[in-house]
Amino acid sequence: MAGPSSRSGDVHIAFVTDAPDSLQVKKDSTLAMIRAAQRRRWRITVLGIGDIALQHGRVMGWTRDYALTADALADLDGADAADYYRLGPPARMALADADLVMMRKDPPFDMEYVHATHLLERAVDEGARVVNAPRSLRDCNEKLYATRFREFTPPHIVSSRPDLLLDFHAEHQDVVFKPLDGMGGTGVFRVRPDDANLRVVIETLTDNGRRAAMAQRFIPEISAGDKRVLLVGGKPVPYALARIPMAGELRGNLAAGGQGVGQPLTTRDQRIAAAVGEDAKARGLEFVGIDVIGDYLTEVNVTCPTCVRELDRAFGLDIAGDLLDHLLPGA
Repeated sequence: MAGPSSRSGDVHIAFVTDAPDSLQVKKDSTLAMIRAAQRRRWRITVLGIGDIALQHGRVMGWTRDYALTADALADLDGADAADYYRLGPPARMALADADLVMMRKDPPFDMEYVHATHLLERAVDEGARVVNAPRSLRDCNEKLYATRFREFTPPHIVSSRPDLLLDFHAEHQDVVFKPLDGMGGTGVFRVRPDDANLRVVIETLTDNGRRAAMAQRFIPEISAGDKRVLLVGGKPVPYALARIPMAGELRGNLAAGGQGVGQPLTTRDQRIAAAVGEDAKARGLEFVGIDVIGDYLTEVNVTCPTCVRELDRAFGLDIAGDLLDHLLPGA
């Protein structure tokens, strides 16, 4: 595990994230990154997407210094959820003046998020380093990006046309339908053969043909878990977190009640990770979470990947520390 650097006091990392009091002390991956930065004695500031502005030709941020308490720094898992951090007063700064800007805002991926990526891209033009790259955050929809890797994906279709989605179901019989902009398993439906809800599911997800949705052939191996594989600088962490659905549930997402079980990557996992990692790295996507069910890639998460804390606990890792060392080697 890396320790504080000799030039640690000179390093400033700004986190664009949700409101500090909304972060979950027991599981939030952003807090793992903050803790890793604080252990290196870096300056940490936080801001929301509403705190970013283009002013007098420069991209500015209204930031606040952020520090974990001594107890939380020593043991984040055991920290008091009501009192584990301190915030300084608001201050205005050019985002390009930070050594690193970490975009860690949770979805929804709405127009405010898109506008924030445009502003962050302007900050990049001014010399800021933003991770993940703002342009790729816009370009790489987490469901659609996975379809670039066709040899690893299950049969699928993306369309707003109900007739095409009905034909896909008729061909594959057991199908998972999901929105393109969902998170945490929201809006995901499994439709079996002869399911009377088929048409209403399609009507709901497509808003009666006005909005595109994705359908994938159901993968029975979901019973063994929806594996989250994290990529740091295009390279996979050697362990996955298999999120196993609770009884009677389709979704393995932890937010939907799934149980996380750590396990080493399989050979197939490694092949998928290598293919996605090479492409992601070229796009400036330095921290990515891919989802694998059985032998199939189902999603590529680029906005705010999670499961750092669970894998750290299971295998004694320091994934956030490894990420910071990759991004700012020698700092």
